[in-house]
Amino acid sequence: MERDYQSGYGGYEGPRSRNRRPVTDYGSTMVQWMRKRQPAYKGRPLLEMERPSPSYVVDAHDSAIRAASYSHSDDWLVSADQDGVVKYWQPNFNNVKAFQAHNDPVRDLAFSPTDSKFVTASDDASLKIWDFAGGVEESTLTGHQWDTKSVDWHPTKGLLVSGSKDHQVKLWDPRTGRCLTTLHGHKNTITKTLFEPTRGQLLATSARDQTARVFDLRMMRDVFLLRGHEKDISTLIWHPIHPSLLTTGGADGAMHHYLLDEQNAPEGTSATLSPYDSPDSIDVPAQTIYPAHRVPYAHDFAIWTMDWHPLGHILASGSNDRVTRFWTRARPGEKQCFRDRYHIGQAAAEAQGTYDRRDGKKQMREEEEMERENEAEGLVDQIMPPKPPGLPGLPGISALSDGTSVGGAQNMIPGMGSAISLLPPMPGAMPPLPPGIDLEKLKKMFGGQLPPPPPIPGANGAGFPPLPPFNFPGGVPPPNMLPPGFIVPNGFPLPRPPNGVPGFGPQQQQNGAASIRRRAPLPSQQESLQEEMRRGKFQRPR
Repeated sequence: MERDYQSGYGGYEGPRSRNRRPVTDYGSTMVQWMRKRQPAYKGRPLLEMERPSPSYVVDAHDSAIRAASYSHSDDWLVSADQDGVVKYWQPNFNNVKAFQAHNDPVRDLAFSPTDSKFVTASDDASLKIWDFAGGVEESTLTGHQWDTKSVDWHPTKGLLVSGSKDHQVKLWDPRTGRCLTTLHGHKNTITKTLFEPTRGQLLATSARDQTARVFDLRMMRDVFLLRGHEKDISTLIWHPIHPSLLTTGGADGAMHHYLLDEQNAPEGTSATLSPYDSPDSIDVPAQTIYPAHRVPYAHDFAIWTMDWHPLGHILASGSNDRVTRFWTRARPGEKQCFRDRYHIGQAAAEAQGTYDRRDGKKQMREEEEMERENEAEGLVDQIMPPKPPGLPGLPGISALSDGTSVGGAQNMIPGMGSAISLLPPMPGAMPPLPPGIDLEKLKKMFGGQLPPPPPIPGANGAGFPPLPPFNFPGGVPPPNMLPPGFIVPNGFPLPRPPNGVPGFGPQQQQNGAASIRRRAPLPSQQESLQEEMRRGKFQRPR
């Protein structure tokens, strides 16, 4: 068996008995289909070839992203936003190029079969064809009378299809920019236009008239009319392998699967003949097709986009309820899955016991509790330690009972012994003395007796006496301004403060208001300029 070396992707893949099979890259925010199993980086062991790459969350655009599409080679991703900006991305989400494609929102875009060009549809009622390599506009297709909502490029031919808010579906020649034909079948805004990818002979369109139509490009007419939705059809998708399987998504969150070779008419509805089976295939009306399978509660809100896995066994749907769900066929003999809340509704599933609402609420509560715990842990560093009480007027000295304080300072005043109690004295009582103070020595300091305690404010009209001014006659305050029972010792005249001290003497206001310090007038600009000119500045005229 011949060994296979892949120098372009780094490393030896080992012997292979069959060709490479494509795999899905689950590490992308959009579904990406990889043609090779080995990732595009070197130095990885053989056993890690199919390991999923890490997921990416990229702040890609400044406004809402309205359209995105991978190239057929899976080497590039093109996205467009609400502001009309188009950006190029590599698979590792490296932004390579960005330019202004339209002045209005871009609603859809599609690559050509060779990936050398792509087309954009915008709310300015136009289509633009761009050269991918240079990012240069090649042509502008005009003809719609209202916003263009959808566009698609034929998988093998030079043919474009577009749907607009004017209820029309148009086919275009991308080489000349000429409109080939206009298909009139819908009665409301076109929401999606899509070529069948395997054979390219059919065209599917959906609209807000609750119907979808399938056109045959060989006859240029509608051959199937898809009914069954109770609300607008917002999107549709062809199966990648079976050309007769078509899936639609509605504005109410319902998902329907149609088989074009089976009518599935409900009871009481007469069967109709397909144009392919009718002898008059031109004048016979389109055959009405009903869903082969319904998922009426697939999402809570409108389904905006759907896409099949390239092997056709998994369907991904994205909705306005901010949920992406993956759907697959039931296993043989399994019928319990058709009685879940997506098929019969949440209330009926709870009644049958196939769904428990408490599980969802329990999960929601756990997520909320985890989020609160994370927020609390994030705020731990922002919580400040409690501030201990300190002595009034002595910053940095706390009042802890053990004699210590914050920052290493002690709550003891030098010469006063141990800690000082912060309990304020009761009015009319002697304040408590700090421990270690000799009362007899304190009496000698006050002339043999301690001063009486201050009276209780408001009791018998007594109150705290006002602070005496320093400019008393003789330096001794009058008796009515002294505390009751206080005797002025001999030689106690207070010194008169010198004149000019702010707040005392003649500058003290007699009405008891706060003193005002008068400032000298500020120099004018002219005086300041003259002073600077005397210093040698600003001598040269401008």
